[in-house]
Amino acid sequence: MKKLIYIVDDEPDILALVELTLVKAGFEIQAFDKAKPLLAALKQQVPQLLVLDLMLPDADGIEICRQLRRDKRYQNMPIVMLTAKVGIEDRVTGLEEGADDYILKPFAAKELVARIQAVLRRLSWQSEERVYEIAKGLVLDLNKFEASLNGKRLDLTLTEFKLLQLLTKRPGWVYTRAQMLDYLWGNDKIVIDRTIDVHIKNLRDKIRPYDQYIKPVRGIGYKYLPEEEA
Repeated sequence: MKKLIYIVDDEPDILALVELTLVKAGFEIQAFDKAKPLLAALKQQVPQLLVLDLMLPDADGIEICRQLRRDKRYQNMPIVMLTAKVGIEDRVTGLEEGADDYILKPFAAKELVARIQAVLRRLSWQSEERVYEIAKGLVLDLNKFEASLNGKRLDLTLTEFKLLQLLTKRPGWVYTRAQMLDYLWGNDKIVIDRTIDVHIKNLRDKIRPYDQYIKPVRGIGYKYLPEEEA
């Protein structure tokens, strides 16, 4: 079955190019030129991935991303941002608000396909064990991309879930911020410490009282210590 991708961009030429490129790559596409019809379509069906323009005539792409990540229905939906903005702060803001990748305009067709395929690949978990307890009462479900604490679902974003899964996969192992950024968004992303730090802070706030098991390592990154060692 073809993967369904939604695209929203107010530039007709860009929209047509993205649609044609992804159809040729084997994806099913639904295209929109404004945010309002996109949001209406999302209520009917959640795609495997959303390509979101940063600047739309009726909404701000960053705000749309922020709203979607607050909604349980879309927290696990990959979002790739399209932007003509070249400022580092704009791109970092997009990543911090939950975007899984960004593509700068103008772009090559091969780059577009490669980045989208990379995002989809990164969402394919390699662990054989699909549901496991990482601390007493704290459970990761890799089938649903959800975490729960004492049977209650935690409101984690996809990025926070992936960080928790990464850290707990090898307890005691120190992951650098660069490694964590690479795991989340690929090794061609902007390596800015505060991007990871913001996500870790949010994650720790949401998994209390088990936030103590995620330990910062000064000047390097973070590690997860098993319950008996923390």
